[in-house]
Amino acid sequence: MSTLPSPAIALPDIADMAADDRHVALTYLSDAWVEAVRDGLEEECLVQAALFTALRSLVATYGETASADFVLGLADRVRAGEYTVVDHTH
Repeated sequence: MSTLPSPAIALPDIADMAADDRHVALTYLSDAWVEAVRDGLEEECLVQAALFTALRSLVATYGETASADFVLGLADRVRAGEYTVVDHTH
């Protein structure tokens, strides 16, 4: 089990993602998400499955303590708008 500190789990700034493999990964996941919704899966089911898979991988990679510390900071990041997508088309 790794004892890496929480910052090792930090996600990139959205501006840095274009030049990063994580942007490619996000594109793959977004495409799979759209396909699953088209096939009739409820988004709530996809959300739960995606969160479970992500948390399981975080724990496997960084251990329970570092993963729990990372998760504790998510509420503030959500409130700060880090995961809010703004639609500029309207």
